[in-house]
Amino acid sequence: MTSSREIEHIAASWLARRDGEHWNERDQRRLDAWLDASTAHRVAFVRLDAAWQQSGRLQALGAGWRTGGVPPRGSWATPRTGAAALAAPRPSPASRQHRSRPHARLLAVAASLLVIASLALGWHWYYGAVEQASYRTAIGELREVPLADGSVATLSSDSRIRVTWSRRERHVDLEQGEAFFSVAKDRARPFVVSADARRVIAVGTRFAVRRDATDLRVVVTQGLVRLESDSRPDGPHQATTLLPAGSVAIASDGGVVVHSGTVQQAQEYLSWRDGFVNFHDTPLATAVAEFNRYNQRKIVIADARVGAMRVGGHFRWSNTDAFVRLLTRGFPIKASPHGDTIVLSPR
Repeated sequence: MTSSREIEHIAASWLARRDGEHWNERDQRRLDAWLDASTAHRVAFVRLDAAWQQSGRLQALGAGWRTGGVPPRGSWATPRTGAAALAAPRPSPASRQHRSRPHARLLAVAASLLVIASLALGWHWYYGAVEQASYRTAIGELREVPLADGSVATLSSDSRIRVTWSRRERHVDLEQGEAFFSVAKDRARPFVVSADARRVIAVGTRFAVRRDATDLRVVVTQGLVRLESDSRPDGPHQATTLLPAGSVAIASDGGVVVHSGTVQQAQEYLSWRDGFVNFHDTPLATAVAEFNRYNQRKIVIADARVGAMRVGGHFRWSNTDAFVRLLTRGFPIKASPHGDTIVLSPR
């Protein structure tokens, strides 16, 4: 098994070659294959790349870059600038022979890069972010996102997450919508999903988190997660809640309500991953809001009496027209299309 030290040296070598003059598509494919072969490879490469960007490449290597910012790719192979470059003599045959040994030069640059990584990341690697990324979906789109630690996030329609990886914590900020997480086990680095003042914490499990205005819904289908909420000065104390598999928790300003059931019952809340929504004696206004999460064409309820009607069933969320047809056949409801909306009113 390759040690972490050896992986860092290989990653540094790849980064040095990538920023050289002769990088091509074949090299990129080989790098991609190396990165895909192991999460450790990708993490090491991301760490070194972040250190290299932060150090300002040539300035960190003392190469004389003076124009500000980060030099473009390939610049570190030409360290002379200004008058020194103009006065440079033609290379001798011996120097040309030395310069024709790119492997030696890459090794020297890679070694320098590892020194930079140690200096630049040091405290930052232990306590701060070493990788950041954002992912989002459009309305009606579902997206499965492999994460750098081996976990997988499945984003629901119109959702957005921001991922921050550090040595001490795997942090996901759920900025909008809903996401299901299949978490790779790592007891040394808890997996934290945050939404404003609430945090869902796990080590290795499967659960979903959904934001609805000021409320947060957590559905656990495997393992155990911890739900934490910061107490508000004007509100009740928010205690930590442990949620085993089968739990569905709703956290609101008034506190946390937990429904304990079977895993199968909990999974019904996540049928959106298979393209469906489930309703059980649900107010039509709530069912319509759920359909509207997944469709550009919106259903509008024109009368409160229509919104109060109760519905149930298993529906494909992408087929708004079929849902509306069933409503007009089974209830005293009239549907009137108006451009991108369908208005429901009493018949």
